[in-house]
Amino acid sequence: MDEFGRALGLAVAMILRADADLVAIVGLSLRVSLTAAALGFALGAPLGALLAATRFPGRAALLVLVNALLGLPPVVVGLILYLLVSRSGPLGSLGLLFTPGAMVIAQGMLALPIVAALSHRTCEALWAEYGDALRVDGVGPGRASLILLAMAPAPLVTAFLAAFGRAIAEVGAILMVGGNIRGYTRTMTTSIALETSRGDLALALGLGLVLVSLTLVVSAAAFGINRVAALPRA
Repeated sequence: MDEFGRALGLAVAMILRADADLVAIVGLSLRVSLTAAALGFALGAPLGALLAATRFPGRAALLVLVNALLGLPPVVVGLILYLLVSRSGPLGSLGLLFTPGAMVIAQGMLALPIVAALSHRTCEALWAEYGDALRVDGVGPGRASLILLAMAPAPLVTAFLAAFGRAIAEVGAILMVGGNIRGYTRTMTTSIALETSRGDLALALGLGLVLVSLTLVVSAAAFGINRVAALPRA
């Protein structure tokens, strides 16, 4: 307990004085995770809405696949991406391995099915209510998908926050494709694992406190948005 107390005190002191290493790691984590969440949202939200507004052979199988990918192991994503962007891989010439770009792609791959599944569930309910009217008006699947997305701003914000929370908590995939290089690809989660193994509990705990705080903020934001959206309109 004494060691934990000392580590906690040092961690709080690092946060209060905005330690340079801690600020750099947190900044990189936020940039990578926000970009990955935006990428997953840009691809996943239209996909979810399109699955709600269209009917085609194999749609049920695709829906099962999207929902199954919610439990996709991060290390599998990391391995697949590593094989693609490694020097001998088909995308090796792009030089993405051990860069923040590869980390963004890995986190985006994990965020995409979350956004797609949440968007589909929201748009499916809207389609059941307004689909007939849209069809009567001659609205095509693409435009109908955009209309459904425009009708559900609060659930979509929640989907984005869920994707961000998934991305910023990731460690396995980004460690494999990012390499945990100090000052370049080292994020909060990979730093926590590294500094704990090194015995630098103060930095690990400081980063852990920041990560938990960000997770709580994201959860509170999602809860608040849902509460506001549920309020009766005047």
